[in-house]
Amino acid sequence: SIENGQKKAAVCAACHGVNGNSVNPEWPSLANQSVKYMVEQLQHFKSGVRKNVLMSSQATNLSTEDMIDLSNYYNHQKSNIKAAAANEDVLILGETIYRGGIINREENELYYFYYYEPKSDYDYKVPACIACHGPQGSGNNKAGYPKISGQHSLYLSNRLKAYRDNYDNRDEYGHNYSIMSQISFKLTPKEIEALASYMQALY
Repeated sequence: SIENGQKKAAVCAACHGVNGNSVNPEWPSLANQSVKYMVEQLQHFKSGVRKNVLMSSQATNLSTEDMIDLSNYYNHQKSNIKAAAANEDVLILGETIYRGGIINREENELYYFYYYEPKSDYDYKVPACIACHGPQGSGNNKAGYPKISGQHSLYLSNRLKAYRDNYDNRDEYGHNYSIMSQISFKLTPKEIEALASYMQALY
């Protein structure tokens, strides 16, 4: 199915790059991505749960076999780690959140929480990303948690913002989306950019 996936992936290269390494910062790299995650996302695009002008039309005619073949092919491609795209202070903040989460906040940080009114200190806590995505950001295939290392920081920040902005409708997009939505909802704009910058160069 890897060989079949390579043939079927020819059309995908225009956006996702040769061997799944995207060169456009708005589009994700698929190289070495979780098979389960990719199949689920293609199913979401096909069913309309997840919407994108380009991807929705591409997924319409894909069979389940096509999705599995494509996902297996990309899963076996080597991912190119990209250079960090931020200064040291930003990367340190991103690493701190990724590896340790957020336990408490300074009073001046609470200004950024204009999305909702926290009921307790627990509402500010953010779990460490490493718990689900691993120390190298390789994800968890069995759980369907995606590989996030080597992605463009712009794509990552856009995804985190999408999770945050769809907080009220999070359950409509599935269990894993709901988890990420609840986490992103508690991140400030500065923290989102720091995480995205750090994850781009994570390996």
